[in-house]
Amino acid sequence: MKSLQKMGGIAALYEAAAYIVGMIGFLAVVDVSSVADPVQKVALMADNLDFLYILHLLVYVVWGIFMVVLALALYERLKAGSPAIAQTATIFGIFWGCVIIISGMIHNVGMQNVVDLYGKDPTQAGTVWLTIDSLLGGLAGSNEAIGGIWILLVSWTALRTGELSRVLNYLGVVIGVAGIIAIVPALAELFIYIFALGQIVWFIWLGIILLRSNPGKAEQKSVTGS
Repeated sequence: MKSLQKMGGIAALYEAAAYIVGMIGFLAVVDVSSVADPVQKVALMADNLDFLYILHLLVYVVWGIFMVVLALALYERLKAGSPAIAQTATIFGIFWGCVIIISGMIHNVGMQNVVDLYGKDPTQAGTVWLTIDSLLGGLAGSNEAIGGIWILLVSWTALRTGELSRVLNYLGVVIGVAGIIAIVPALAELFIYIFALGQIVWFIWLGIILLRSNPGKAEQKSVTGS
């Protein structure tokens, strides 16, 4: 169990680091989302294909793999005190990780295909990308809600069992609710920012706790006290 907790701590820190790298990469270095014309979007992707490919791997595919590890580590830690909620949270955590992995793979395969097509027919490449982007938009639209439910359930379970940090758990409740509210179109922009920025703090804090704490001693103390 100790090794899984350590792996979970490393995974949580990676999640936070990937968020920061993604924000810098997608907003400051190559901001494809700021380009309205689909043909120009494809042109920008063609000019930065290798960079975007690696960025999607790190921020989506690897992120999703580490999310599965973190979800399992938290389940191992929380299952004794509240098994039903911990199981439900774990399902959402693994599902969230899979959605992110799929999104990253669709991004990379889709980019490669439209960039190849761009050299032959730029207009058709832009049209194809609109279709791919619509699919990615659907996945992204569910992303915050799934993640919000996972963080909310984890935080609620940790509050019930007395695990982690009470302040961290309250922060997780706020972040989880923000992720769920983000599915409302009129409120999406504000709450997506709250959800994303809040996660960076939450993941770093969680990672430090998982790396420093010794759940085995806590369990032994609980048994001795009883």
